[in-house]
Amino acid sequence: MKINLYSKTNCPLCDKAKQVLQELQNEFSFQINEIDIYQDDTLLEKYQLMIPVVEIDGEEVDFGLVQKDVIRKRLLEARKS
Repeated sequence: MKINLYSKTNCPLCDKAKQVLQELQNEFSFQINEIDIYQDDTLLEKYQLMIPVVEIDGEEVDFGLVQKDVIRKRLLEARKS
């Protein structure tokens, strides 16, 4: 499974979101695909005020202050299906 993390450089919330995802990798098998929104005008327009954004299977699961419990719940649902 691959998780997209939409972020930007010099973003403390993005760093915290990445840390949450890395901690969850101890429980679940997935890759983190970190995407800098400043490299794509479309992504910048879409996510500028929301970052960081965690996307699992094309679904925006959480953004801003990313919560480990929210991501864990979605990963458990994905594991069951």
